Amino acid sequence: MLSLKRPLVIFDIEATGMNLASDRIVELCILKVKPDGTEETRTWRVNPKRKIPAEVSAIHGIFDEDVKDKPTFDQLAADIMAFIAGCDMAGYNSNYFDVPMLNEEFLRVGMDLRADRRRFIDVFKIFQKMERRDLKTAYMFYCGKEHNNAHSAEADVIATYEVLKGQLERYADSLQSDVDFLHDFTAEKDMIDAGRRLVRDEKGTIRFNFGKYRGLAVTEVFQRDPQYYDWIMKGDFLLDTKQKLQEIWLSAKFKVK
Repeated sequence: MLSLKRPLVIFDIEATGMNLASDRIVELCILKVKPDGTEETRTWRVNPKRKIPAEVSAIHGIFDEDVKDKPTFDQLAADIMAFIAGCDMAGYNSNYFDVPMLNEEFLRVGMDLRADRRRFIDVFKIFQKMERRDLKTAYMFYCGKEHNNAHSAEADVIATYEVLKGQLERYADSLQSDVDFLHDFTAEKDMIDAGRRLVRDEKGTIRFNFGKYRGLAVTEVFQRDPQYYDWIMKGDFLLDTKQKLQEIWLSAKFKVK
């Protein structure tokens, strides 16, 4: 059994695409599992205020007509944040997509998904380290059942939760059932921002992980080419990335003074 000190929410997002900076959520489903084992599921359809590409609708089955009269994320944000208050979070491949996507939506309305120091479990990272398969195969492997309605947010979160419980049972000798352990097991500790543009090296120095300054210390680049900071802050980068860079920039400027 999963050992919980506080509620764990397993969530899945369907969106207009995979670009974390420019795409938007069209469906969000959250399964809240409380320490006493009781469960509660909520699903929101969201008007993304933009067209959903036909090729994307063909995958998750959500079309413009389905969400045109739904609330926008800024109208739902307070309700969603209240539902996940005080909760740790889990998902399938969530460290790469769902967490940064949801965090971006919250940052746009002045909220911060990580503000209360949540723990995050990526079920895919456990599976990748142990078996390396997708959710459909994981569901069959750990649960012995066919995963129907793939890419339906509710079906995916239920399957993800069942896979997580199956992993804990199968790898009982290797995995601990508490959230702190699973957070550490699935975390990428060297990554600073959700967009993976910044990385911390073995000595703790934060370096760029992309572009012409890849591998160089951020503070060194700021001293050498301060306009690079302005270019990023005005560019099509995640708000989370910009926020982290701004913190480094202000800290560096303060030290110079």
